Amino acid sequence: MAATRKHKNQPPELVFIDGLEVWLTRKAIKNMHLRVKPPDGRIEVSAPLRLPLATVRKFVGEKRDWIERQQQAIAASPRGEAAAATPEEVAQWRAVVQACVPPLIAAWEPIMGVKAGKIAYRNMTSRWGSCQPATGRICINVRLALYPPECLEYVVVHELCHLLERGHGPRFHALMDAFMPDWKARRAKLR
Repeated sequence: MAATRKHKNQPPELVFIDGLEVWLTRKAIKNMHLRVKPPDGRIEVSAPLRLPLATVRKFVGEKRDWIERQQQAIAASPRGEAAAATPEEVAQWRAVVQACVPPLIAAWEPIMGVKAGKIAYRNMTSRWGSCQPATGRICINVRLALYPPECLEYVVVHELCHLLERGHGPRFHALMDAFMPDWKARRAKLR
């Protein structure tokens, strides 16, 4: 009986292809995959374990125009703008969000039958907000200043909903549907 060998994914390796930094990960897959990731336009390629590097180089070279278009779109997006922000810009966002959130909370609390606790504002890279149901503390991302106002309102309602339901299960979604029927469209603008 022949011994079977398990292939493990290899850690990402930085390779330079036509002047581009490409993070290459070898995996037990059949096809190559190319992604350009926010917030900085990082290029990631997943390739089969035994695929020659020359094939990866050719593939990336053929996709260079697409890669550059994706990187330009990321740089021009609010997420790209936020990644390159100065402390002064972050302070401006904080001022805008701090001015807008209290009236939104005051408007939504009686509708939802909840009472928020302390409100905090932070410049966060991976979350739009957070809620501690036990204390009612809500934290809002100041980067929401870069998005349409309906996105900030969506995040406020989302976090207030956590005062009624901790997780993101069916009951949470039913509450969001009841309070803000267009919440999915608003959330999509944040992606």
